[in-house]
Amino acid sequence: MMLHPLLGEIMPGTAFLIAGVLVEYYCGLAPAFFVMATGLCIADYLFVPPYGRIDVIDAADYRLLVSYPLITIVVITLVERLRRAQYRAELLAAVAQSRYEMLLRHDNERLIARRATDEMHRMLHHIAHYNRSLIVIKALDLTNGVSPGSLVAAATATRNGVIDDASFGFGVAYGAKHADVHEEDLARVSGRLTPGHHRIRFRSGGRDDWRPVECVCERFITPSGDFLILRTED
Repeated sequence: MMLHPLLGEIMPGTAFLIAGVLVEYYCGLAPAFFVMATGLCIADYLFVPPYGRIDVIDAADYRLLVSYPLITIVVITLVERLRRAQYRAELLAAVAQSRYEMLLRHDNERLIARRATDEMHRMLHHIAHYNRSLIVIKALDLTNGVSPGSLVAAATATRNGVIDDASFGFGVAYGAKHADVHEEDLARVSGRLTPGHHRIRFRSGGRDDWRPVECVCERFITPSGDFLILRTED
């Protein structure tokens, strides 16, 4: 209405064409056709001479009746096709992103499982290698119900070909050197064992003859849980 005094009879349906395209882009095809039909009536009534009358139909009305719907239908159809292609592309991108994330999670789980298995093998090798210098094996967090005693038995069987260890407690297992450890030190490390170096008293010769020995405690994170292994360094 504001531009009509300047434009006159030129392109009376341009504003409604733009409105139909915008409505199609944001709302869809059906609302766009409704805007096109409504705009055709309004444009013919207000912007095609004689203005404000519908009882006179002349060549200008026929030109608007043919050109405006034809151009509007072509444009909104192209926009609809582009919107559907965009939707398909976004859907395919979302599916690809989802599959990529699934592959990443699978790879992470595989790496974590491999790392845990390697840690379990390293701990069994550690137990088998230092079997004669073990003092205490303590379970911190059991997930599969595997006792420290069964790990000692498995490591002994791996090394000697036969399981000859006695049964141990569920949370703590004692190694070959525990019998020579002072009772106070043994109770201390069994109750509050932490990774690192520890100075523990061992029986040297006589009954009351004790000597301090440097020991090391290592932590192993395995699929069966977390374990602390205390052994002598010599």
